[in-house]
This record gives sequence, C-alpha cells and structure tokens, in this order.
Amino acid sequence: MAQLRTALSVLFVLGVAATPALAQIRSEAPVVEADGMLVLDALGHHLTMPRPDWLSGDEAALGRVETSYLAEDGQALLEIYPKGEGEALWTTLYGARISRDENERTLADYRAALMVLHANSCKPELTGFFQLGQDNGDNDLAPLGFVCGAYADQYRNFVGLGEIMVASFQRSDTGVAIIYQEWRGKSFNPADAKTWPVPTGVVQARAEQLKAEAALSKAD
Repeated sequence: MAQLRTALSVLFVLGVAATPALAQIRSEAPVVEADGMLVLDALGHHLTMPRPDWLSGDEAALGRVETSYLAEDGQALLEIYPKGEGEALWTTLYGARISRDENERTLADYRAALMVLHANSCKPELTGFFQLGQDNGDNDLAPLGFVCGAYADQYRNFVGLGEIMVASFQRSDTGVAIIYQEWRGKSFNPADAKTWPVPTGVVQARAEQLKAEAALSKAD
C-alpha cells in the first residue's frame, strides 16, 4: 500500500496510439463459471478470471450481475456490472478485452496505449498512474493503476465524477488480454487516498488478484 501511495504523483505521457475502437456488435456473453472462476471463450482463446469481488458466498455469480459483450474485427470486450447497474450508471465495473495479436506488439505496448486512452478521459492535473510491483520484461508486467480525480470537461455526462482503475495483462502466442476493474464516485483529490471512491487496500488486493489468477490460453 505504501508503494501505491508514493506513486500517486507520477504522470506518464506516452506517444502511443490507443487501441482501435471496437465495433458495436453486441451478443450474449460467452462466459461460464467453472471451479469458482469465470471463463470467457472468445477469438479462439480461453480467458480464466476471478469472480467479481463485490459478490459474496458460493451462489452462482452470473445470475447476480449484468453483462455487456461486444465482438468484431479481432477484438472482444466483456464488461460486468453489479445487478441493477449498467454502462451509464455503474459504480464499479469488471471487464476483459481480448485482441488477436501474433506477437506483433508487446504487453508493454498495450499498457502504453491503455494509459493514453485513459489519460485522455481525465483532467490532466488530476491524472496519475501507478504500478504495483516490478515488470519482468515487456511481456510480464506488473498491474497498472490509474487515478482520475475528475473526468475531462468533454465528458458532460460525468461532470463531478472521477474513477480508479487497475489492469492486468496476459498474452498467448496469438492474443492479448487486458483484465481490469474500475470504481467510480464523486470527484476527488488523487493525492489524498482518503477521498478516493474505493479504499486503497481494495484497489491493491484486486490488482494483485487479477495478476495472480487471470490466465489466457489458446482454445483447443
């Protein structure tokens, strides 16, 4: 947690283009539960993910959440919301994005693109990124965190709001997955963790869980 707090003032500005926009082709999410985990089958891959962290007990997760799934042009996006919430009004969302990639780009490239994408959504003076742990090369990355004290002015539907995000990155020989969670609440001071919409301990624990438990493999 100390590592997370000391990183709040760090702001990275990287000239890497954001990942292509996902075409709006919606369908039922190809996700199931197995052995206490969620498994997303998409683009010739299995992505194993921990359950949503806001659920308790052993009851099936998928009946207690809302889901959105988009797929087209070599990309698939799954997002999961608490029951009764959705794309417009979520307080937390949990998601995964799979992209086909024949080792053309490293995970570090995807991380840089994600950082640019998120930084563009936030007021620059209230934007920060942090890293939980050390990288082990460009394809074995520590989880990334993003702090946005207030959305940029062009996001008029989100005036007065900010968010926290953590993301973990996985690769196979033919694809890349970004597994992430976001928390949204009233605008806040990124340098003062007491004002965040979620406790720092929850952020750190979820980031570490996504790194340790999420796994991407090619389908048989």
